[in-house]
Amino acid sequence: HFTKNVTTLKSKLYGFYFLRKNFFYHTIMSGYKKLNKKTGKNFRLPTEAEWEYAARGGTKTTFHTGNCISTSQANYDGNYPYKSCSKGIYRKKTTVVGSFSPNAYGLYDMSGNVWEWCSDWYDSNYYSNSSKENPKGATSGSTRVLRGGSWSNSAGYCRPAYRNARTPTHSHNFIGFRLVLIP
Repeated sequence: HFTKNVTTLKSKLYGFYFLRKNFFYHTIMSGYKKLNKKTGKNFRLPTEAEWEYAARGGTKTTFHTGNCISTSQANYDGNYPYKSCSKGIYRKKTTVVGSFSPNAYGLYDMSGNVWEWCSDWYDSNYYSNSSKENPKGATSGSTRVLRGGSWSNSAGYCRPAYRNARTPTHSHNFIGFRLVLIP
């Protein structure tokens, strides 16, 4: 779905994953800017297109694991599998980052565990009207994009293609973030 310019990101994807409870979008924004100043590096939230590309891990299937995902591969409510996939366990909490195998790009927990903030504003119609090559996301809105699903969701919400959104002032123990390091 996202090709050309986004495919060059494979060599740039460094998943720094911070599993924190009650983290506001604006707090993350000021935090990574402080991190940039302290380290002299360029960290930022991924765009929605970058996030989906990274989550897919080079696959074109429903999940990076194929057309099903199990609770041995991701942390979600296993009582509600995707379509006709098998039921699993429900842990009722976050798990330690890296508890499951990474995708083909070496990134952990892209499906399930916590929703992840992206830098884009949410627009439900944006992708039907945007470029198919590295879309940049809506330029304004009232909600920001969340991707990945969480420990409290069914497997369907953990699909890389699934889009969600919340106001930047929303926080919860099922929302986290991942930073991208731009070399």
